[in-house]
Amino acid sequence: MTTHPLSSLPIPNDWDRRGLPGWTYHSPALFDLEKTHVFLTHWQVAGHECDLPAPGDWITFDMLGERAVLMRGADGIVRAFHNLCRHRGARVVDGARGQCRGAIICPFHGWVYNLDGTLRGPAQPGSFGDMDRTKFGLKPIELQSFHGFLFIRFQPGPQPDIADLLAPYDADFAAYRTADILPVATPYWSTDLPVNWKSVRDVDNEGYHVPLAHPGLQDLYGRDYRDIFLPNGLNISVGRYGDTPGRLWSVRQYNRLSQARDHLPPHLAGAWTYYGVFPQIVFSFTPESIQFYHEIPLAPGRTCLTGRLYRNPEETRRERLARYLAMRIDRDTSAEDQQLSIWSNESMRSSAFDGFHLSDLEWGLRRHHDDLRALLPVLTLDTAPPEDRIAALNQEMLVAQGQAGIA
Repeated sequence: MTTHPLSSLPIPNDWDRRGLPGWTYHSPALFDLEKTHVFLTHWQVAGHECDLPAPGDWITFDMLGERAVLMRGADGIVRAFHNLCRHRGARVVDGARGQCRGAIICPFHGWVYNLDGTLRGPAQPGSFGDMDRTKFGLKPIELQSFHGFLFIRFQPGPQPDIADLLAPYDADFAAYRTADILPVATPYWSTDLPVNWKSVRDVDNEGYHVPLAHPGLQDLYGRDYRDIFLPNGLNISVGRYGDTPGRLWSVRQYNRLSQARDHLPPHLAGAWTYYGVFPQIVFSFTPESIQFYHEIPLAPGRTCLTGRLYRNPEETRRERLARYLAMRIDRDTSAEDQQLSIWSNESMRSSAFDGFHLSDLEWGLRRHHDDLRALLPVLTLDTAPPEDRIAALNQEMLVAQGQAGIA
């Protein structure tokens, strides 16, 4: 075993340099398995407590047919519910965010729910006979908080409580004072891509492409960029900046305006840092801004890349200008990554595509694929099984490995 200088975990000398086979990026049957085994059973970040400053404030989060609403109750507690009226299934709130004044009123027939999700009463209650209202509250969704960030899980899954899972990030998030951040004027952003979600994650999971594909990042911190791999699907990427003035206008002006925050420890001061969480969450920190982004799968060949952006409280004019410049650099980087994702994804339909052959600098991509294979052993097959056999075959392979699995 050898340890690569960019990695905190040992990389085998003879590790398999192949990634997932091309068929896994276009199979509808596999996409259905990913829905159950990967997304709905793993933690998803939906927002931050600062997105819900007052009782009745809410935000929504949709994923693969599930609809969540997170709301701050009259008691100040944030809760998560299925955004689904217990009468006929309508959304009880519509949109990305909003405010309910004292109660949630379903727009379909006017059923009224308290801010804690309990049913206050249906419209025309006499028409429902002897109805036990305690049985018809909004259905809760598992919700946990980590330094202000709100995580939900639609179904029980293999990951531990969020505090235990993200314990390696605890000191850094505390140093960044994420519990005190505030949303920017327009915090939510999204863009749809004609690719499988894994193609987006593949690009984001390695820094080998930074020198050529990202001139802005290379100019900013490409001389010192490194990836750090931790257990349980966690990874950290760090790039220190400011050692050169910068050639590009945005980088040059950012280096001039950006200031390390006094409370940050040396390993975070003067750095852009990224914290990854399996299967597809990334938290991105600069001295001026904090954001999270993730891929929301829509179909085998459609993905919504989306996130939320936050700022430091009591932001100065200089910090605001530096945050704008950081956004410009990040915007260009995202556009570059999106094009790379499209090229990579479409190549897998070509008869000339022979699969990946990975560098040691792409170990993070390989490790992500290995984590997926552990959940879905059918991904180990180089040749695509018949679509109508994929689910059954995966279940058989799970049983053979001693796992009960979920059909």
